Amino acid sequence: MLVSPAALFVSHGAPTLAVEPERAADLREWGRSLEAPEAIVIVSAHWERTPVSIGTTTPRPLLHDYGGFRGPLQKVTYAAPVAADRADRVERALAASSLESGAVQRVDDRPWDHGVWVPLVHLFPESRVPVLQVSLASRTSPRRLFEIGQRLRRELGPDTLVIGSGGIVHNLRAIDWSETDLPPAWASDFEAWARDVLVRGDRDALMDFAARAPALHLAHPTLEHWLPMLVAAGAGGLGDTGSPGPRFPVEGFEYGSLGRLGVEFGASVD
Repeated sequence: MLVSPAALFVSHGAPTLAVEPERAADLREWGRSLEAPEAIVIVSAHWERTPVSIGTTTPRPLLHDYGGFRGPLQKVTYAAPVAADRADRVERALAASSLESGAVQRVDDRPWDHGVWVPLVHLFPESRVPVLQVSLASRTSPRRLFEIGQRLRRELGPDTLVIGSGGIVHNLRAIDWSETDLPPAWASDFEAWARDVLVRGDRDALMDFAARAPALHLAHPTLEHWLPMLVAAGAGGLGDTGSPGPRFPVEGFEYGSLGRLGVEFGASVD
């Protein structure tokens, strides 16, 4: 029995997750439960650009956009096709709206960063589903990010999976590479708050995270890994009447406080 979600939020973890099959076993299991969509449109924490911009529509080598990691990680490839046909639909969804101060832009020389390919090598390892990356418009308001997700869903329809790729808790300064300690209270408290808001479908609380979320400054010293959640929640119909509640196929922490939570929005069973 396969599941067809409207949207996903993926905590993509450290870049080395791409070459650690044991650590990524839960992500691979999640991928096996998914009905393969016709295309993927993905918003990554590692491409912040306002107004919303559309990445490459032609095949390009992957962007290895990180420092300090060598060896097998540099050899990772992900040769999925590019979902170039979704670019016009994304532009239609957003360009004529009041969401952005400028028109949607095309940046065809922008390849897929590790926020794209790290989760996809496990979720869809056969590299057959076409992919299009859209920038994270991090300078817009939380409400507008949620609305961007809604507009993407209306325009793209059920055959396209919208993914927000970031991290439920992401504080690199607090990482414990030895993994000898349990997650600190601030990390588990923030994650518990986020899960509760999602389960209740409380979109207002989600968009008001700056005032309501506990330990935000510790869980997210900068917000780029959290904001893709808003796009995914909007695309997934969070809070819509009759919308199925979210599922959490991937849970837990790695390296002490780095959250691994994965969220599945608006799933239907085939």
